[in-house]
Amino acid sequence: MNELKTKSLKFHIGGKFAVSSKVRLDSREDLSLAYSPGVAYPSLEIAADPDRAYLYTSKKNTVAVISDGSAVLGLGDVGPLAALPVMEGKCLLFKKFAGIDAIPIVLNTKDTEEIIKTVQILEPSFGGINLEDIAFPRCVEIEQRLIETLDIPVFHDDQRGTAVVTAAALISACKLADKKFPELTIAMLGLGAAGTSIARLLKAMGVGKIYACNSRGIVSKKKPLIPLVEELVNSGIIDSYDDYQNDSIEEIVAGADVFIGVSRGNLLSPEAVNKMGDRPIVFALANPDPEISLADIKKTKAYIYATGRSDYPNQINNVLAFPGIFRGALDAGYKKITERMCVTAAEAIANLVAPDRLSPGYIIPSVFEADVVRAVSEAIKRSEDGK
Repeated sequence: MNELKTKSLKFHIGGKFAVSSKVRLDSREDLSLAYSPGVAYPSLEIAADPDRAYLYTSKKNTVAVISDGSAVLGLGDVGPLAALPVMEGKCLLFKKFAGIDAIPIVLNTKDTEEIIKTVQILEPSFGGINLEDIAFPRCVEIEQRLIETLDIPVFHDDQRGTAVVTAAALISACKLADKKFPELTIAMLGLGAAGTSIARLLKAMGVGKIYACNSRGIVSKKKPLIPLVEELVNSGIIDSYDDYQNDSIEEIVAGADVFIGVSRGNLLSPEAVNKMGDRPIVFALANPDPEISLADIKKTKAYIYATGRSDYPNQINNVLAFPGIFRGALDAGYKKITERMCVTAAEAIANLVAPDRLSPGYIIPSVFEADVVRAVSEAIKRSEDGK
């Protein structure tokens, strides 16, 4: 058993999650206020006006972290029970970085309708819903339908959290590389939950061309496409690449300004990077092994390199986004987390990198920098389209 495994298993004994009291419960009077008979009064207030639940309960500061365990970290479909340590970990991040009380809920179903119905039934207990580690493409439909039917914020972090932090890193990278969003050509590898959401957000922010490659090869109107990818192509979010020859990532990477990988490790060669345009930006976000390794990127002309790893420079980490997004949405009483709010969050994160600190090795702040959650939450609260 290696050292990391030993330490991790010891760390998790008894779980990482507990419930604590916000009030004293030391006397008969305390008991009469916390429960019978005093608890009847806030119940009656809420019955008369449901919005008072945000005043007299913990709803305003409580988020459900919900998963079916079908797409966990780099582990895949390990099932709900094995996903529980990950959901508990996500709850710790909510508490540590944003002071939000989060409850882990794993569901013993992968049925789209059952998941949607279950979350709808749970809605009264929570101020927000964070969907986590649900397999693509079901996760897209589940999030969208819950956004449409619930009166509290719903956010699938694997989709929109990744997109926000990627967009923030790209804003900074383009400042440094003297590139403008409308003039960019981006080559994407991977069109799952993260890839499709990244493409949507970047196009909404004015990026020029986005070509993509997935497990079926280059995305083109000349091929049969799965419905979700076809919708992205037909709407112009993904640009159809019709002149392909070898049907490989190398073709769309050649001449591109930016590579964004959300796929699997070691799929991008140094030779491909060296065929990109001037001052290429490479975001290799597969975990734990990026699409091109740190050792291999040093053999290339890459100007900026970012990954999802904490032991490499420029970690693109969702913790930069979701705590502040939820903190702002909960504080403002928003019912939705909109695309415009995601753009605002990305800009707020990018703006935390001072011009005199911006460098190829520092395009995005650390998750431990104190101002991140405050900056993102304040930016979200200034947005008015979540009401």
